[in-house]
Amino acid sequence: MIRKAVIPAAGFGTRFLPASKSQPKEMLPVVDTPTIQYVVEEAVASGITDILMIIGKGKRAIEEHFDRSTDLERELAAQGKTEELQAIRRISEMANIHFIWQKDLNGLGDAVSYARYHVGSEPFVVLLGDAIIDSPKPVARQLMDVFERYREPVVALEQVERDKVSRYGVIDGKPVTDGLYLVKDFVEKPSPEDAPSTLVIAGRYIFTPEIFEFIDRTKPGKNGEIQLTDAMHMMVATRAMYGLHFEGKRYDIGNKIDFLKTNIELGLKRSDMAEELKAFIKGLAETL
Repeated sequence: MIRKAVIPAAGFGTRFLPASKSQPKEMLPVVDTPTIQYVVEEAVASGITDILMIIGKGKRAIEEHFDRSTDLERELAAQGKTEELQAIRRISEMANIHFIWQKDLNGLGDAVSYARYHVGSEPFVVLLGDAIIDSPKPVARQLMDVFERYREPVVALEQVERDKVSRYGVIDGKPVTDGLYLVKDFVEKPSPEDAPSTLVIAGRYIFTPEIFEFIDRTKPGKNGEIQLTDAMHMMVATRAMYGLHFEGKRYDIGNKIDFLKTNIELGLKRSDMAEELKAFIKGLAETL
């Protein structure tokens, strides 16, 4: 049983300036909930009880969000706002959440390496803090089911158009069962003509502690960063690794346009606002 998760959330979020100058991009709200809370909720719904967040300078708001806010709780209680009070208390009670600071922003591989003492000898889930995935069964749980069967590392995969593969880590693999692939190799941000497939890593991973050995051996790449995909490239040469083309949809809030689209799509899934939002969109469309 996998109990621990790691959420890297230390990056600057420069594509969201000026909003991310004083507010972490992971705290930008999608509808009315910070992005990173969706990620934590996915982990908790998958059975995770212990979460380590890797944060950096300017990310104190993440710590405060998942801590108790006794003054706010007292105010809500005094106003008789029971529903809001329960929602606020739930945030700090979802899981045991710990924080560690990434001293220098040296890439995703370096960020994950900060978790080695937290996870010890246990397998663990990595969930990127700026990617929301909407799915019937939490994607972390889907990966955990694969791990429990094969006892080998697993990554979440999604299909993208070939002209977009240069944004991602791409797999070379062969089908095992419907949606499941045995990975032969990982390629970080290949050109469209060199990409071995259009299946890309979708921000969710399950690793065994051996990953830290390969991160330690990974040489800095572009911008002097330690890439997690490079460590995985070495790891897959020594042991089996799997990729799961998961059931669900990933919402990438890594840029402003996709962030706006995500707010609209997830807003339309909310029963308390869907009809009003639909009417607004239809009316707006008539003016375009």
